[in-house]
Amino acid sequence: MMTERIYNWIDERLQIKDQIKEILDHPVPPHVNFLYCFGGITFVLIMLQVITGIFLTMYYVPSPDHAYASVEYISKEVAFGRLIRGMHRIGSSGVVIMVVVHLLRVYFHGAYKKPRELNWMVGVGLLLIVLTFGFTGYLLPWDQKAYWATVVGTKMAGSVPVIGEFVLKALRGGNDLGAVTLTRFYSLHIWFLPGVLFALLGAHFFMIRKQGISGPL
Repeated sequence: MMTERIYNWIDERLQIKDQIKEILDHPVPPHVNFLYCFGGITFVLIMLQVITGIFLTMYYVPSPDHAYASVEYISKEVAFGRLIRGMHRIGSSGVVIMVVVHLLRVYFHGAYKKPRELNWMVGVGLLLIVLTFGFTGYLLPWDQKAYWATVVGTKMAGSVPVIGEFVLKALRGGNDLGAVTLTRFYSLHIWFLPGVLFALLGAHFFMIRKQGISGPL
């Protein structure tokens, strides 16, 4: 078949089969149980967020005049739109919960200790990124609840000593919430944060591969 010939041609040059075999044959310590699956579950939920998020960007319009209407259009007019938006909305909470559960498992098992301190710091960074995803995404429907929640959230950031006013204006794009705030949050949500997220995930997986899974409790 044509696809098999293409695959063999690529494999001859990149040795894909050998790399896949090495990954699949990687030994798993005998003490590993379901508690060690929380990180994998978190990654699956993150990929679900990516897939549903890409779908939503095809219809969402990041402007004060059209944001709410576009969300309503997704929910009421687009085929499976309500389902996919619901998966994205509920999935965001699921990611936060699973990241926290995963970090708690790592903490109570002592897996953050030497030589895995750096990976622990990366994990905490991932938690902060996930929380920022939730904060930036909450504004995007541009309804009353989202608007006032963002007002409160940005005011909290603005209360930080010394740099508070700068942070407040940087988040809002000015003194008040408006079109610039919405586009800024949207840009952060679909471009900047995903880039940082996957960079940290790459580092996280590399260190797990390099250092191996931690020992039993």
